[in-house]
Amino acid sequence: MPVGRDTIVATVLLFHSVHGLRPAVHAAADRLREAGHTVHVPDLYDGRVAGSVEDGRDIEEAIGHEELLKRAVAAAAPHSEGGLVYAGFSLGAALAQNLALADAQARGLLLLHGTSDLPDDAAVDDLPVQLHVADPDPFETHDWLNAWYLRMRRAGADVEVFRHRGAGHLYTDPELPDHDAEAAEATWRTALGFLADVAPA
Repeated sequence: MPVGRDTIVATVLLFHSVHGLRPAVHAAADRLREAGHTVHVPDLYDGRVAGSVEDGRDIEEAIGHEELLKRAVAAAAPHSEGGLVYAGFSLGAALAQNLALADAQARGLLLLHGTSDLPDDAAVDDLPVQLHVADPDPFETHDWLNAWYLRMRRAGADVEVFRHRGAGHLYTDPELPDHDAEAAEATWRTALGFLADVAPA
């Protein structure tokens, strides 16, 4: 659908999962662009892509968490001044959360399939946060998510959590066994509404 001249759009930094920059990540970025948003999709793995979680973790460990975080910060730096919506899939969601909580100009945080622990001194000013996870999810258990939600609220975030019953962990990727088309479609519809709400006025 064409975007009208007066349409308000967000600038999104979208981080890939432990699988790397797969076609599904590009497809997601294109979907957000079709709604008028500006989307940047950094490749934190330097072109490497994993077919399994195990292979992805091998790449992640070879690069190292600190180096991945440095690469994520470097990817954000050219765009953060205007106010970014940080977003990501699983591992990428954890990185997005870390960056958003440290960026006073962040406009929003869109988490798909993942979260991260919060530092005790985390504090934000009504940061809009939307999380989509499978229910149940072996990597994001109910106890963990309940504690995460309370800590995010205590930090000052405005949090929405959407749990998609029966879906696999990375259910938005149509090329993975976790895929759930109905849950994926519901997620993108809701996420687009979220982005429209957090776009600059």
